[in-house]
Amino acid sequence: MGDAAIKTRESNTQNRVIRSCIIHNHNPSFFLHQSAPPPFQTLASTMAPIDPHSFTDSTHPLTTHISLSLYFDFSTSTIVSSALLTLCAPHTGDLLLDTRSLTITSVIDPTNNTQLPFSLSSDVDPIKGQPLTVSLTNNSKILITFVTSPSSSALQWLTPPQTFNKKFPFVYTQCQSIHARSIFPCQDTPTSRVRYNAKLNIPHQLSAVMSARHVERRAPLAGGDAGLACDESLWCAEGRVVEEFTMEQPIPPYLFAFAVGEIGNREVGPRTKVFAESVPAVLDAAAKEFAGTEDMIRVGEKLFGNYDWERFDLLVLPPSFPYGGMENPRMVFLTPTVIKGDASGAQVVAHELAHSWTGNLITNKTNDHFWLNEGFTTYAERRIVEAVQGEDIAALNIGIGWKGLVDEMERFKDNMEFTKLLTNQEGVDPDDVYSQVPYEKGFQFLWRIERQIGRPAFDEFLKKYIAAFKFQSIDTCTFLDFLKANVPGIEKEIDLKTWTEGTGIPPDAMEPVSNIYTKIVSLANEFKQGRMPSEEEVANWHGQEWELYLENLPKSVEASQVTALDCRYRLSESKDYEVKVAFLQLAIASRCSEYYYVVEKTLKEVGRMKYLRPLYTALVQGNASKEEEKIFAQRVFSEARETYHPIAQSVVESILSKHL
Repeated sequence: MGDAAIKTRESNTQNRVIRSCIIHNHNPSFFLHQSAPPPFQTLASTMAPIDPHSFTDSTHPLTTHISLSLYFDFSTSTIVSSALLTLCAPHTGDLLLDTRSLTITSVIDPTNNTQLPFSLSSDVDPIKGQPLTVSLTNNSKILITFVTSPSSSALQWLTPPQTFNKKFPFVYTQCQSIHARSIFPCQDTPTSRVRYNAKLNIPHQLSAVMSARHVERRAPLAGGDAGLACDESLWCAEGRVVEEFTMEQPIPPYLFAFAVGEIGNREVGPRTKVFAESVPAVLDAAAKEFAGTEDMIRVGEKLFGNYDWERFDLLVLPPSFPYGGMENPRMVFLTPTVIKGDASGAQVVAHELAHSWTGNLITNKTNDHFWLNEGFTTYAERRIVEAVQGEDIAALNIGIGWKGLVDEMERFKDNMEFTKLLTNQEGVDPDDVYSQVPYEKGFQFLWRIERQIGRPAFDEFLKKYIAAFKFQSIDTCTFLDFLKANVPGIEKEIDLKTWTEGTGIPPDAMEPVSNIYTKIVSLANEFKQGRMPSEEEVANWHGQEWELYLENLPKSVEASQVTALDCRYRLSESKDYEVKVAFLQLAIASRCSEYYYVVEKTLKEVGRMKYLRPLYTALVQGNASKEEEKIFAQRVFSEARETYHPIAQSVVESILSKHL
């Protein structure tokens, strides 16, 4: 699909035939007996990209609004769609849009329903996809009809057997960093901020949620409701329903999100409902875990200003969700692994909540400046956790983060570019270099500034920063200029260039200072001499304490020590995946093959990349003597692959190809 550049002047009838054929797995060439017109040439040599991960041209007007009509065909795992794009100004000449694995069926001038010339490049960039070039003549609106691919990198389609109730299918999105383009053509860069409305046409047994305000659930309407996405007979077919949403605030495309399935909810606060598959046990556990969400929102408002998104709902997704959480505005997406039964999973919610100010209100201009999203949010998260759960818990978070940052230095020792805050990601897939560096080094930078000027002054600076740049996308230089203007002389006290452009961990970064942190690290060091912590010493430990302890153990110890530790504390059976995975990494490093069945079970029951990446890496990296582990990893992945989200599939494939 989309392998050849197409210059289209097809009739509306032909477009409907093509879309109908795709839905029903027919080849349109059987129905349309004419050759493709000559390619519409693009002027790629004159492009001035604004983002290393986008074809968006700096000389072209940005999109300000998108109206989407989406017909969900679960039988083919595709969405038959139309998108009405409104530009910030009329444009004459080429307009470049990002796409990946989309079949474009027409581009129309909606003011007069005439076809606009377009081409879809025959060259597929392995990172960016294919540019869609549309030829405009003083146009400010364009209507594009298209169909997604079953292999869309943003979408995971789950069959009924892959869901809890085993009755109905389920589909959900993950658009960060550069995957919105596999759902609809767009300027898929955080430099572009858009408002949107969407009509989702779905089977009536299902319901939909979005990172947008829900307008209504209603019957499909004749007379243009489909927006040319498909024939009205299909749109208005029996057994279909339309869920309508609107996002009235400008957001970057990576925050576009929806889920469709058998979804229920529980109310947990005045601004929060928890959504999940309609299974009472899952909904009840999630409601209990996140009961304190409103308290966190109020703390966030006290620290950072008003919450500007009205709702802060939570969607607990199936276990295949590749991240801990995704900060989609109004509707945060979460992995079920954060439901731990002791409310500690709320710390992931605190992180996604903090994004409501840093990341969603103020956004990194490109992924080169990703630390502006994640470093600020990690700092904000820990301030919220400190206020709600106490200083000791916040210190544990910082300690776990510090160990993670140190480990990333080892991971990137052969490519230290990605230990910088300000990176150069030209020609690099952001999913391949996703790491803790922008989170933890970014946090350390802000914590260093706080220590320099004092917390009260830094709090005032943060509020001023958020107010100055809300609903904007900025770069590192803009932040540093604002910092120097509002904290005079800061560049004389802190080496800002070393922090943002230097590799490694700066010398003025700092481990946390707390009695509980020091005690746990000390106990981990004693393990090297063969001493396990006593039951009295761990009596009050929860998941975070164990995680910190395990992360600070030697990389490889005697297999007998690993077995003894597990015999006493049953860590391999922990319901907290942070603890279980940290222990399993230790078991793999120590060649404790008796735990490989637990490794296999874990890799097959969750798709969170935080767990997949270290476990697969531990199995395959190292010398030739690990041939058995490498064969084991290949087999497990081949059996588990289809249960993973496409983003996670790609990451694991990259790990295996590097080491095998």
